[in-house]
Amino acid sequence: MHKAGFVNIFGKANAGKSTLMNALVGEKLAIVSPKVQTTRHRITGVVSTVDYQIVFSDTPGIIDPRYRLHEKMMGAVKSALEDADIAMLMMDARDNVAENLELFSSLKLKATCILVVNKADLLKKEALEEVVKQCEAWGKAEVVAISALKKDGIPALLERIVGLLPESEAFYPEDTLTDKSTRFFVAEMIREKIFHLFDEEIPYHTAVAVTQYQEKTTLIKITAEIIVTRETQKAIILGDKGSSIKKIGTLARQDIEKFVGQKVFLELFVKVRGKWRDNDIYLKEYGY
Repeated sequence: MHKAGFVNIFGKANAGKSTLMNALVGEKLAIVSPKVQTTRHRITGVVSTVDYQIVFSDTPGIIDPRYRLHEKMMGAVKSALEDADIAMLMMDARDNVAENLELFSSLKLKATCILVVNKADLLKKEALEEVVKQCEAWGKAEVVAISALKKDGIPALLERIVGLLPESEAFYPEDTLTDKSTRFFVAEMIREKIFHLFDEEIPYHTAVAVTQYQEKTTLIKITAEIIVTRETQKAIILGDKGSSIKKIGTLARQDIEKFVGQKVFLELFVKVRGKWRDNDIYLKEYGY
């Protein structure tokens, strides 16, 4: 008997969904930062064994859209709601329980649900027990407490997921890890560094487009554009005498080399495109 299914992760922007996705898949596929709205796409990670295949999806955090970009992000959430066999509803253990349960109820999910209480290690035992009790009283999902960052509770959660999977043939070849391209992950790794290095509005006004990915005998040559909405933002990304963009490039290149297993020459440029977040042509060009 072989089992297979789509397990999609939903929650608010601060729930730690990307960290959980990476822990379950065993690879860093989803970029991570403490800032909200880091995840903009639906990112798939595939786990295959002789007995089962799980297709995990990390979705953007659920927000009230203010731009066309946000609408595209919520479109990714909507498609994930429709094809989930199992929905993992994820919340931060320190967050408001009632607000999260109201959000989860609004999703009107038909799939089997697991309510994952993340960052359980940050609460004292009695406080965590109270949160779990409130979640269980909701009555619409089995409740599992974990720490995605420390990988506490991950094996038990994976076992529970496997127990709920429907019988099915595999959806992907057994050596498939994701349905996204290497170019996509390269752009995401560059964008992650911008989220870590800059404050205020900069990360939210920024997109990354890989314009060249050329495999040579000794290294991979990559050229990418960092898109911003204003000249002042371009100046900040570049930094004094190019110091900031150099730092982005150095940190991103290290991650990209780990990911592709090869030496990388990375060249970055900054381009200003006003209001790209509300422009369908630009959004399509940048993969949204």
